[in-house]
Amino acid sequence: MAQPIRIEPDLQFIQELQAVGGESLKKCYQCATCSVACPVSPTNNPYPRKEMIWAQWGMKDQLLSDIDIWLCHNCGTCSDLCPRGAKPGDLLAALRNMAYKSLTPLSFVGKWMSSAKYLPILFLLPAILFLAIWAIHVYGFMETPEWFPLTDQGEIVYGLVFPGDYTIDPLFGLVTLCVVGLFFMGVRNQIKSLRAEGSTLVVGQEKPSILKAFVQALIEIIPHKRFTTCGTEKADRKLGHLALFGGFVMLAVVTGTVAVGHWGVVLWGIFFGHEGAIYEALEHFNHWTHTPMPPLHLVKLLAYAGAASLVGGLALLTFRRFQQDDSKTSSNYYDWYLLGVIWAVGLTGVFSMLFRMAGMKYLAYPTYYLHLVTVFMLFAYLPWSKLAHLVYRTVAMTYANYRGRKAM
Repeated sequence: MAQPIRIEPDLQFIQELQAVGGESLKKCYQCATCSVACPVSPTNNPYPRKEMIWAQWGMKDQLLSDIDIWLCHNCGTCSDLCPRGAKPGDLLAALRNMAYKSLTPLSFVGKWMSSAKYLPILFLLPAILFLAIWAIHVYGFMETPEWFPLTDQGEIVYGLVFPGDYTIDPLFGLVTLCVVGLFFMGVRNQIKSLRAEGSTLVVGQEKPSILKAFVQALIEIIPHKRFTTCGTEKADRKLGHLALFGGFVMLAVVTGTVAVGHWGVVLWGIFFGHEGAIYEALEHFNHWTHTPMPPLHLVKLLAYAGAASLVGGLALLTFRRFQQDDSKTSSNYYDWYLLGVIWAVGLTGVFSMLFRMAGMKYLAYPTYYLHLVTVFMLFAYLPWSKLAHLVYRTVAMTYANYRGRKAM
């Protein structure tokens, strides 16, 4: 005879889940329309019906270690077809938002990310930091202190206020190391929880290697194949995400090119001396990538393309969010926070360039200051933001491929 299972509902968890986007879960009466309608749910042990049951029962540990909350791509089909308006897609999105806090250390930052009332704190931390850098450099290192300086040629150069060598580059380098370390600990926690729930997965006869499973996941993720599987009517969603992703990649290449040009010369000179063909080649490359660049510089053209792709993708996704809020699928604070921060990064970056080119120093420097603040908000808080799904979903899809769990 099977042993009875004792379930102790976590009522506080249910309330927290309803607060971050799962407010409709009590409407579910377990008809299983969502699991039948989902285009990517496996036929063996499908979702999201079981997640709706677990959520109503307050089974926090079971839900936050559930691989299927990451395999869902939030196409909204289940929510659109739900006869009770229970919005299963919103529930899975809310569970992912809660998982960021449970997986990543320093969970209090995740708490700040989950509510608009903490937005001033998230903004003021980098705002005060970069204002202090500005003031310290102006009054501590300038012979003639000037808040909005120009070069001898009358040019606006942001490095006059925020020198890369000992302010911006080391700071964002440290932020990058911290983010990587936090993701490492988060992924370790995620894999531990997935292994604990591994018996619920379907094990294939020929289990691939981890590397092959990872490559299979990337082949699906990079071209956003699952978005197409979710239906052709979601084409604008796929196009918006691809444009946004492409914009980030191009701008990352631009930033990386400038950084390699500068720091390649510095580091090679420190470790190997200032002579030789390699050092001369690095110096030439550094001279070619020196900022500010001419308007038609090759790297600058790539920056234009990246900015246009970023803004275009953002416009599509923002318009789609407004449409969603008028349908059975709704957006939550996590969605709007991420879109808002990326909009701020994109617009302040574009206007920093335009104001600099126009010689409007009283607008250029404050706009660039805001650009640094918003870039910090985007990347320093990344492990607790919705953008963290790029890491955790990749890990989950890799693990699913490794264990042989296949979509329909």
